[in-house]
Amino acid sequence: METAIKTPVSFTLSAINEIKRLMNEEGFDKSQKLRVGVKGGGCSGMTYVLGFEAPQADDEVYEFESIPFVMNKSHELYLYGMQIDWQGGLNSRGFTFSNPNASKTCGCGTSFAV
Repeated sequence: METAIKTPVSFTLSAINEIKRLMNEEGFDKSQKLRVGVKGGGCSGMTYVLGFEAPQADDEVYEFESIPFVMNKSHELYLYGMQIDWQGGLNSRGFTFSNPNASKTCGCGTSFAV
């Protein structure tokens, strides 16, 4: 019997496609993993982190739809249940975060409070 581990965050199809596109770019460093996390700052207190970097010792490793990603264990409290989307339109372009744990978000959608 196969055990499925639920990932703390999920990605929409458009986010998956954009991440795969970035990972397939010429010169992409395959030793780096996608990092999902938070850091202090931003207009609401905490800012989302999404980028490629080397895994750290205190990271948990997850996979969602064949995309491996890492997250610091302590960040799961703030991000559990969050969905990451990619907006490719003319008016708004970039990754967006839908976080059920956020009590307050800023207008730009990149920072939040819990």
